Amino acid sequence: MIYIVEDDRNIQEIELFALKNSGYTAAGFETAKDFYKAMESKLPELILLDIMLPDEDGLTILRKLRARADTQKIPVILVTAKSAEIDKVKGLDGGADDYITKPFGVMEMISRVKALLRRSGGAGEGLLTCGSVTLDKEKRMVYVDGEPVELTYKEFELLRLLMKNHGIVISRDVIMERVWDSSFEGESRTIDVHVRTLRQKLGSSGTLIKTIRNVGYMIDSTAK
Repeated sequence: MIYIVEDDRNIQEIELFALKNSGYTAAGFETAKDFYKAMESKLPELILLDIMLPDEDGLTILRKLRARADTQKIPVILVTAKSAEIDKVKGLDGGADDYITKPFGVMEMISRVKALLRRSGGAGEGLLTCGSVTLDKEKRMVYVDGEPVELTYKEFELLRLLMKNHGIVISRDVIMERVWDSSFEGESRTIDVHVRTLRQKLGSSGTLIKTIRNVGYMIDSTAK
């Protein structure tokens, strides 16, 4: 998934069309507020970020992304009408991976996106996000609101199973088979104890894990 943060709807539609025609999934946002809201549900593999936005400038957004552990490695291409060298320098020094100046050709944009994803190895891959919780499979790290949370091996695998199946109820026998590699019989307390400690470690985000009586558990980002 590629996120486009661009308040000019015509340019955003052109970028979306070009990316989708090139086989990418993409979503566009006209404000920083809508972009941040989307980031709570799913982290992208790459971000096309305009500097001039109505509610918050792109350089400020970039600084916030680079300050968070769960978003600091996501590739960012700045897209702006500004052509002065100092603006490019500010963007690159602020952590941008590449820079495109408007007006730009669609083929150039796609080429830069492909090159950056190739260099980054798909920085967004292996990341699962639900609400304020992000799980990094490769690093085996979990973050809540960008702050790392220490989990045991089984707690990590349990959370990963639930997040991979966001919105789907996972039965107790499936949890035992996938996480503990054993049958469910006589092991219900094991699951309950791990879910309880996992909720505690996730703090207020622990409410994302819902108990489905007589069935199992699920991750639900609409849970209160």
